[in-house]
Formats: sequence, structure tokens, C-alpha cells
Amino acid sequence: MRTAYSVETVRAAERELMARLPEGALMLRAAAGLAAVCAGLLTRRRGRVYGARVVLLVGPGDNGGDALYAGARLARRGAGVTAVPMDPARMHAGGVAALRAAGGQLARTVPQRADLVLDGLLGIGGRGGLRPAGAALAERIPQGAAVVAVDLPSGVDADTGEVAGTAVTADVTVTFGAYKPGLLIDPGASRAGALHLVDIGLRLPEPEVEALQHADVARLLPEPTASSDKYRRGVVGIVAGSTQYPGAAVLAVAGALRGGAGAVRYVGPAADAVLARYPETLIGPGRVQAWAIGPGLGEGRGGEVADVLAGDTAVLVDADGLRGLDPQVLRARTAPTLLTPHAGEAAALLGVSRESVEAGRLAAARRLAERYGATVLLKGSTTLVASAGRPVRVNPTGTPWLATAGSGDVLSGLAGSLLAGGLSGADAGAVGAYLHGLAARRTGGPLTAHQLAEALPAAWRDTRREAGPDGG
Repeated sequence: MRTAYSVETVRAAERELMARLPEGALMLRAAAGLAAVCAGLLTRRRGRVYGARVVLLVGPGDNGGDALYAGARLARRGAGVTAVPMDPARMHAGGVAALRAAGGQLARTVPQRADLVLDGLLGIGGRGGLRPAGAALAERIPQGAAVVAVDLPSGVDADTGEVAGTAVTADVTVTFGAYKPGLLIDPGASRAGALHLVDIGLRLPEPEVEALQHADVARLLPEPTASSDKYRRGVVGIVAGSTQYPGAAVLAVAGALRGGAGAVRYVGPAADAVLARYPETLIGPGRVQAWAIGPGLGEGRGGEVADVLAGDTAVLVDADGLRGLDPQVLRARTAPTLLTPHAGEAAALLGVSRESVEAGRLAAARRLAERYGATVLLKGSTTLVASAGRPVRVNPTGTPWLATAGSGDVLSGLAGSLLAGGLSGADAGAVGAYLHGLAARRTGGPLTAHQLAEALPAAWRDTRREAGPDGG
């Protein structure tokens, strides 16, 4: 599992470590790891480090020092290294001395040609995008150069992933000690490129953000035993679809049938359409271990949502089911509740604009979870799963091809089935989003929601196969 920590937490851990190390030792550790990644990248791209043209964009903080010391290491291996400061009067003195001793040089302007550019303009404490001097340097990065960000692409908020102004887009980000939330959450994540974590020996508490990987998902997936029957495996009830949107019911059932529950029960006006496609579906009211309600309901069916929420069964609420939810009703529930809004629905639930949700997805997910006393799966380019009092989970799988009609209906059924199989709201949301994104990747291009549902069993098998026979 990838874990990410706030700037405050990382800074505290750095201070504790620096108190036990000789002065400057921590920066040298970081620079050594950074230089190693850069050397590997140059070797892959051009066969060797010797003779490579490396440009350092140097800010006034520790990130600038990391870049200078890493540049010195590359210079000692024969690279031609040029450092361009954002503020010549505020460069890290030790880093400058090391670079010059290794044969590197300083320049006032960014060279027109480079094999690799190190972005050391701003560190994890930067807020509000690059200032004009830094933005001017970032805009002059030579075309074709590999861009490596030092700890975080400059201009990205480390705690949230927000980008308030000009920011660097990196091919690779080398981060030190711990991942930062802004590296995992869009729009910052889309600017970070491939991530490399350099262990510098930090002692860290519980993370603020985490991202599941194959082994984590494999351990959470419900598996039948020799004594299982369809009822012990769980029954998920689907309340979805309408005369106007019967397809939503079909797609939600499609996702539910592939989510590990022993049976799927459908309640609603699209029973004929569901049975025509999936004759194994149970039809009509009955006992279930979880409900998934909302996709394609249309207007005027709030009573059905209220009835489901009044029970003591786990419930997933999506799409039309999210309209007009009462926070007090949800907070009074004792059974798990999982809400799965997209940004527009989240905005309505919070009473804010969609733009504010998109600009601050992490904060929005946390506010929703707190306000409604539920687990919230906020869909989008980075899907987040938030529950009060625990780390927010960031989904690392997916593809832009998921922006297609009906994909959310499939996710609702899938996650609802995982709830019925005994997973908590947080686990059902995170595992469902992971498999959903993995299935989309397997299609390799344009997809329909039906194709997405069909790819779920293979995605399920992928996690178990790659995690190993013991799930680890």
C-alpha cells in the first residue's frame, strides 16, 4: 500500500531525524537518491550519463539544495550540468560549492537544449502556484528534455494536489521519505509522472492518505469457502432503473453479479429488461445483506430511498438516490452507508459549486464524510474514498475511457455486492473502485459500460495472480 503524509507530518519527522544526524546529512541522502534516479533515466534514454546535458532549475529552499547536490553527483560522472537560479542571492551555499567543485556551472538563463531538467524551484511548503520568477524559468524548459521534479512538481500543493497557477509538469517525480497527498490526487497527480520514493529514514505515524495495490485488494476480496452457499456469501439488493432508464438497472445488476455476492435481487420497474439479460437475478422484495439504490431512478422516488435508509442493512446510495439526502438521517444509521457522488452531485450535497469541488477534491470528500456520517466515494479523475477518522483512500487505477454512460451504474452494483459480501463501506468503495478502474484498463481503448462489466472477473483474477498465491 502506498501511504501519503501531510507537509506538517513530514516536516516533524524530518526535524526529529535531523536532530540525530550530522548537519547536512539528510540533504545528502536525498540528493544521492535523486541523482541515482536521474542517472538511471539518462542511461535508459541515451545509453550513459557521460556527456549528458543537465539543467538545474534552482529555488531558494532545500529543494534547490537537493538539486544542486544531485547535479554535483551527475557532474562527477561526466554530465554537463548548468544551474539556473530563481534568485541568485538565495541559493544554497553548500550546494553551489559542491556543484562548482564537480565542474558544474551557473547561468542566468535556461539553455535551449537539455537531455534532463531537474525542477528544484519549490518544495513541499510551496502554496498558490509558481511566482513570476519561477514561472518564467518553468516556461523555458527545453522541448524534448526529461523533466524530473524534486520531491514535488513546483506549483502543486503537496497536501491537496491543487494547482492554483503555473506549475511544472514532470515526467518523473523523486520524492523523499514519504509520498505526499498531492502526488496521488489530481490535478497534481497528473503533473507528477512516474513516482520514485527515496527512503531517507523518517519515522512516520498513521498516514493521511493511502492507495491500495494489488496485494491489498487481494486480501480484501471475499472468497467462498467449502461451506458457503449463495445466502452465506451475501445477497445484494438493487433498486435502480425506471421506465425511462431501464438500462441503468441492467448495468447495476451486471456489476453486482461480478462483485462476489452469492445472489443479486432486483426491485424496480425494469425487471423484464434485467431478466432478459441476466435470468439468474432474483426478482422482488426479500432479505438482503446490502442495498445499492439510485442509478436511473428518475424523479419522485425519494420514498424508496427513505425506506432503504430506514433499515438496519448496509446501503450504497448513488445518482438519483443522492437527491435531498438528510444528514441527520444518515448520521443516525448504525449500518454502513456508502455514498458515491460525482463532483456535481457532491457539490449539491455540500451546497457549493462544482468548480470548488473539482479544485479541492480531498477537502470535499472529507467534508462530505463528516457532514453525512457516511463513507463517501467521490468519483472523478482521481476517485477518493473518505470516512471520518481514517485515512482517505486514493484509487490508483482507471483510465479516461471510464467517462462513458453507465460506468457509474456498474460501479454501484459492484461496490454494493462487495458490501453484501461483508466488506466495510471503506473497503467496498476502495476495492470496487480499484477493480472498476483495472477492468477499464484491460479493455485497452474505447469501452461501453457492458464491456466494463464483462472485464471485471479478469480484473479480479489479475489482483490475485499478481499478489501471489497467499495474497502477498
